[in-house]
Amino acid sequence: MKKTRYLLLLLAALSGGLPPQAQAQQTVGVQLHAAGSTDDGYVLLAPIQYTRTYLMDKCGREVHGWNSAYKAGQAAYLLPDGTLLRAGAPANATFTAGGLGGIIEKIDWNGTVTWSYQISNTAECQHHDIRILPNGNILALVWETKTAAQVTAAGRNASQIGASNWSEKVVELQPVGTNQATVVWEWHAWDHLVQDQDPAKANYAPVAQHPELLNVNYGATANNPDWLHLNALDYNPDLDQILLSSHGLDEVWVLDHGTTTAQAAGHAGGTRGHGGDLLYRWGNPAAYGQGSAATQQLFGQHNAYWLPAGVPYAGSIQVFNNGQGRPAGKYSSVDVLTPPQTAPGVYAAGLPYGPNVLTTTYADPTPTSFYAQNISGAQRLPNGNLLVCNGPAGRVFEVTSTGAKVWDYINPVSATGPVAQGTTARQNVLFRAPFYPASYAAFSGRTLPPGAPLELNLTASSCSLVLGTATAAEAAGLTLYPNPAASRLTIEAPWPAYEVQVRNLTGQLLQQGPNLRQLLVAGWPAGIYVLSVQAPDGTVLRRKFSVDKP
Repeated sequence: MKKTRYLLLLLAALSGGLPPQAQAQQTVGVQLHAAGSTDDGYVLLAPIQYTRTYLMDKCGREVHGWNSAYKAGQAAYLLPDGTLLRAGAPANATFTAGGLGGIIEKIDWNGTVTWSYQISNTAECQHHDIRILPNGNILALVWETKTAAQVTAAGRNASQIGASNWSEKVVELQPVGTNQATVVWEWHAWDHLVQDQDPAKANYAPVAQHPELLNVNYGATANNPDWLHLNALDYNPDLDQILLSSHGLDEVWVLDHGTTTAQAAGHAGGTRGHGGDLLYRWGNPAAYGQGSAATQQLFGQHNAYWLPAGVPYAGSIQVFNNGQGRPAGKYSSVDVLTPPQTAPGVYAAGLPYGPNVLTTTYADPTPTSFYAQNISGAQRLPNGNLLVCNGPAGRVFEVTSTGAKVWDYINPVSATGPVAQGTTARQNVLFRAPFYPASYAAFSGRTLPPGAPLELNLTASSCSLVLGTATAAEAAGLTLYPNPAASRLTIEAPWPAYEVQVRNLTGQLLQQGPNLRQLLVAGWPAGIYVLSVQAPDGTVLRRKFSVDKP
């Protein structure tokens, strides 16, 4: 029904049947779609104020979706088997800070909740981010409460102790059944504190001599219980290390996951020999007594993660640097830092922690014209482009490696659902908006016909996707003939085993299968198509071909 409505409205617009205002005002949805946009894939959109998660193409058309009983609890990921892993946000009167979650859900491709687990009560609450591990377990950030007596015992100054005080923990959950989980590993920030105010306390020591510990007094105030405010979580399987982002301290931290829970509570043991102490930290040396405001480089950052293999700067850490309190002005940037290491996962000694200079950074040519005060994120794509999510504005845009904007999209989904084109979307905030290439395993064997754009009262759109445009390197070794084809197309790939996908220029999957040597195209409409072949090691070759009618 929605697709039919879209087609009728599109025809009406093209024939002049829609009001001029509706045809002219593009207030939501695709604002820009230019050459250079990475079209061969899909964006996962999980509006924070809504219960549906959308998978859409770069023309803003829904190709799949999942419903939940809960509004988004920030993070959402599409797993390789097509399962949606998301956090939801049941109400919690104790934990009221930004980033609220509370329940983790796995929803299969058909929309069935196959597992859920709630961490939301008066003592603890899951929030912000989650990550799937290679073994299927799930890492989660969790707030936990501390009494005034506990905070006093930890050496916090009395003037900085409030009626409510929170700390942070990271838990590893092993899903059990459909709604249970076993905590198989955990790390508590409270086990790794230092302070230099009260000599009578056991954790008294010079803060500057213990960068592996957290200064319990730094940044703490009586009126803000959420002292550390972790907002991002990542896992590096090659290093068996965890990356955390602390908005409260303006830092990113690295932990050793190669510990037992007992070792994670102490200062020795584990793969790196330091227990649960910080292996590395960066962004604000003043937090550990080794710097000042002049040496701070992160300002309320989000979305810290290790860049994966296959993208520029792989192995480095990328951070969305929101810019809250940045001395140079209110502007956001996407920063890449490369920690000095003497061996993989072994961080170079010397304080403050390096690097002093970023590996690369992106900001708008007029920096203060792009400022996302909170949430937000960015994804570096294999071609060097950046997909940037301006969370509070509900806006996602793509820029090339030279900074040229090639795609721009405004989330049309508010707290009550999609809004009409021509109106302003409110409460359309986004946590992130990850992109998944068409070759991603979740899409194998599935047809993703594009439906209507998410917004209502559609206007005509000139958006068309450019898929699989092959460079010489991308197509090397892949031969298609005859091209153009009238009845049969022969495929010669450089491998004995491979998977074939054929799509039209709207991104619709038309045919796929293993080791195809020929396509029968006699009944296909004349036009241009994109054929991709994928080897067992993940290498993908693409080439366009056309079908002509005699």
